[in-house]
Amino acid sequence: MITNEQTATLNELRRDCAKQQKKGLHFILASVFIWAAVLIVHLTNLPIETKNILTFCVACPLMPLAWMISKLIHVDFQGKSNPLTSLGLLFSVNQILYILIAMWVFAAVPEKMLMVYSMIFGAHLMPYSWLYQSKSYMVMSIVVPILALVIGLIAQPYVLAIFMLCVEVFFSLSLIMENRESA
Repeated sequence: MITNEQTATLNELRRDCAKQQKKGLHFILASVFIWAAVLIVHLTNLPIETKNILTFCVACPLMPLAWMISKLIHVDFQGKSNPLTSLGLLFSVNQILYILIAMWVFAAVPEKMLMVYSMIFGAHLMPYSWLYQSKSYMVMSIVVPILALVIGLIAQPYVLAIFMLCVEVFFSLSLIMENRESA
């Protein structure tokens, strides 16, 4: 049985993690650059298979970009003083397993790969709503997959990339506001 004291300690660790990590703002800001690159790829006249491969490729610099941004916004990237930071990393690593679904779609229905990729990205945000006690993460984890599905079914992939870029900018701004409120 978990005691009230243990619950209080866990909540303190969550608040500390959210503060130290600025609610993962460095990763979301890095995602703005990634989605801008995805948009550029999908605005080209390349075949869809090439665009999809390039989509996977332009996502690779996410970690180094997030690390560089963490230095600019004064986030302790590793956050070793709080054990919940490792949990946040685990939340991200599980997304790698879901990318296998996008890889299957890449082969089976290449014109819908970006839609599935976007849905996976959005859905992976949900555990961060608990970790960072963030409404922004909760809302985005629900809104992004649903709207990515709708937009992906009715529009060209570049339209979805525009949507995702706009979402990331809006998400970044909402996290900046959340961080200011909790400072």
